[in-house]
Amino acid sequence: MKSLLWKLACVWFLLVFAGDGGSAAAADVAKKPNIIFILADDLGWADLGCTGSTFYETPNLDRLAAQGMRFTDAYAACSVCSPTRASIMTGKYPARLHITDWLPGRGDRPDQKVKRPAILSNLPLEEVTIGKALKEGGYRTVFLGKWHLGDKDHFPEHFGFDVNLGGCGAGSPPSYFPPYKLPNLTDGPKGEYLTDRLSDEAVKAIEESKDKPFFIYLSHYAVHNPQQARPELIAKYKAKATALPPASGPEFLPEGKNKARQIQNQPIYAAMIESVDQGIGRILKKLDELGLAENTIIVFTSDNGGLSTSEGSPTSNLPLRGGKGWHYEGGVREPLIMKVPGLTKPGSVCREPMISTDYYPTLLQLAGLPLRPAQHLDGVSIAPLLKGDAIPQRPLFWHYPHYSNQGGGPGGVIRLGDLKLIEWYDDMRVELFNLKDDVGEKTNLAVKMPEKATELRDKLHAWRTGVDAQMPTPNPAYDPDWKESRPAAKDKKN
Repeated sequence: MKSLLWKLACVWFLLVFAGDGGSAAAADVAKKPNIIFILADDLGWADLGCTGSTFYETPNLDRLAAQGMRFTDAYAACSVCSPTRASIMTGKYPARLHITDWLPGRGDRPDQKVKRPAILSNLPLEEVTIGKALKEGGYRTVFLGKWHLGDKDHFPEHFGFDVNLGGCGAGSPPSYFPPYKLPNLTDGPKGEYLTDRLSDEAVKAIEESKDKPFFIYLSHYAVHNPQQARPELIAKYKAKATALPPASGPEFLPEGKNKARQIQNQPIYAAMIESVDQGIGRILKKLDELGLAENTIIVFTSDNGGLSTSEGSPTSNLPLRGGKGWHYEGGVREPLIMKVPGLTKPGSVCREPMISTDYYPTLLQLAGLPLRPAQHLDGVSIAPLLKGDAIPQRPLFWHYPHYSNQGGGPGGVIRLGDLKLIEWYDDMRVELFNLKDDVGEKTNLAVKMPEKATELRDKLHAWRTGVDAQMPTPNPAYDPDWKESRPAAKDKKN
């Protein structure tokens, strides 16, 4: 075991310190590391035990964090799903890809001041995804679960994945119990739970791939709506919720025209999280059984913030403000755990900001493969962070020129250091926050710090020009008094 750990340490030492020039030499030292990338859907920053939840139970993810590194300031490239998923696959900002909303998106309404720009309906086939890059580097590539990046001609198998189970254009399953009605995934027996099934498929893929480097992209549909879970877990959390002490404050507080949940106490949502966690426990166990744990990189994160302001509002993102569909931290800051044996110090915590475009170059470097800077234009390798070093400070950007289903509005964001500026596109007002002192984004500093606000706004505008970001346009049908004559349709795509 010590010999194996020494070899792995040598591999990652060469990768991190020698850069691309050390890739060939590193590949000769030991077998390429396996990679398991686990993406939850709509899981909030505060939804794990290791990130502060006292209601949800995630012992296996907490154990993974104790074995690797937990990031406190990890971001999705968008506050809704498809754009973030595209950024992970390509290493590019959603604005550059012109995929800035969930696919296929939604139309305009008379009560909205601006019209959304047209977006691509599919991830372009010419994009060389992380799946394709790793496949070309000798990996067996397996995609499991939610894709949501286009129609059948743009499913995972068209982007470098040898196996696709469940990946399609759907943003959510009709049901977490059979029939799933998902292409490429046969229905299991009555009572089977989709989250369990996908985890079991990951365990099976590990077994089938154990003699060759593998990349398993486990993209859970959970914890996205519909809120469904195994009955015994729901019962467990109903009892737990009943035993909670009386809340010290209101269950909801206003957020724009909506209300944001302030308390984590929803039994079904908690049960869905526990099923995700139990599956991760089975994956970790299989890696141990096969002797692969010390040669397997594991990444766990989410695609956007927790759903807190609409559609059941099942979770609270406190101390962060807002949630899915919002520019505030609750919409874009994600849980992130990375375990890289031989490189990450067990139980370490990184507070440096990173964003989902960074996974592509990071995984290539950790795999000992050449970087592809012409592809992952907007990502940087965070390998230095994984061993406790720093990376140069850089601005992070967001561009969401749409009205979200969750109450958020069109806008752009820049974070540089501790400062974060939001520009709202329907009235061009700005908000400026110091996240170090005000992670809940309660105090707008734009008036007190006008020069800094102007500086960041100029940088945001220059970036938008550089990536050819599409902007909304005035809505000629705008009517502030317009009211929908029927209840809004529930979003089953996002």
